[in-house]
Amino acid sequence: MIIQNRAELATSNLRTKALDIIEAGIEAVLPARVVRSAVKFDAATRTLALGHNEYRPGHGGRIFIVGGGKAGGAMAEALEEILSPGNITAGVVICNEPAAKYDTLVVRIAEAGHPVPDRRGIDGVRRMLALKSAYSIGAQDLILCLISGGGSALMPCPVKGVSLEDKQKLTGLLLSCGAEIAEINAVRKHLSQIKGGRLGAFFAPAKVVSLILSDVVGNDLSVIASGPTYPDSTTFRDALDILGKYNLLSAPPPSTLEYLERGAKGQVEETPKSLGNCHNYVIGDNRLALEAMAQKARELGLHPRIVTSAQTGDTTAVARQRAGELLSGNYAGYDAVLFGGETTPTLSVSHGKGGRNQHYAAVSMLALEEYEGDWVVASMGTDGSDYLRDVAGAIVDRNTLRTAWANGLDIDAYLERFDSNTLLQKAGASLIVTGSTGTNVGDVILYLQKT
Repeated sequence: MIIQNRAELATSNLRTKALDIIEAGIEAVLPARVVRSAVKFDAATRTLALGHNEYRPGHGGRIFIVGGGKAGGAMAEALEEILSPGNITAGVVICNEPAAKYDTLVVRIAEAGHPVPDRRGIDGVRRMLALKSAYSIGAQDLILCLISGGGSALMPCPVKGVSLEDKQKLTGLLLSCGAEIAEINAVRKHLSQIKGGRLGAFFAPAKVVSLILSDVVGNDLSVIASGPTYPDSTTFRDALDILGKYNLLSAPPPSTLEYLERGAKGQVEETPKSLGNCHNYVIGDNRLALEAMAQKARELGLHPRIVTSAQTGDTTAVARQRAGELLSGNYAGYDAVLFGGETTPTLSVSHGKGGRNQHYAAVSMLALEEYEGDWVVASMGTDGSDYLRDVAGAIVDRNTLRTAWANGLDIDAYLERFDSNTLLQKAGASLIVTGSTGTNVGDVILYLQKT
């Protein structure tokens, strides 16, 4: 059972169905299940099959496993089982959970910090990169790279002369100035030894095949874990222009600015613009979770509709928009309506406690006040953490709204100060608890309606 407090939350038939549907979605994107579904291996010929594509080491070549992300440990465990330890020479994979949780014989699992990068992550990357010289990895070898959400933080490796602290300070400055994630990534990639395709380039001429569990809307390979095995279209000059755009050329740590300026002058090698040795495959994503949820809904006698797996925008605005669509009858004929993606809350200066999924559910609860009939809204992060590590998201219905009112809770005030966790705790039977699921494909949102 994935939802640990299911008994507390299953207070109605409609809620029970919602919980069943959510669990089906999470189960479909658990790393072991995704890897086993996507990867086939012929031990006799040492051939790895991914759909219609096949990869094998050259004559005398070997197989290595590297990578990182929240799902890294579970992906490595499943892949080692598929290939069998005897067909793997060595490997290092970084995740945010203890190595003892995973049963691998050859692949070393390294634990590191997330969402804040730490020294353990740097040490893990260094051990990963050390494989090349330790085993004289060359053109006949095959590198299998496991990439999943969280990989950017879990695999920190600043360029020489730039400390992790300096890189973090610059990232913080960009975040506080309102820089877009693509802009932040452009800067970070040019201060990293492995992001922006540099990991793939490092292991050349060996062939690198990346198995990717995507947490990024649209599955942009340059964004997932900052694209360690995917070409980077941005340049050092772009990075400097971004700092200039936000008036940060005089603000960043000197080491970061100096390195970027050297790169812009051609004194430092650019991030790779093509990677002929790298092959990237998204083997699991948000859409896969939504399709499993829709299938479960059908099994429960419901009529589901997947609206989108690429939902973005301001959390409050999107929640109100979707509620308005339901109230307007946009999804007439469908009693299970599904969305996926990742919204972004616009926090107030003195905000309270919560996460985007808890806030989405709380906003939806109030916005559906006038809906005629029963309804349930559930919104959760597939990794089991909605900013708060011990809360995955929330499930609400008309009874949640009535309970909040009966307890004298000023819902608008809680929403205004982004204190959804406190609100939903007081309303009761709302917060979804799963613990770490070991996967991460973004958020899933479910509306069940009964007129």
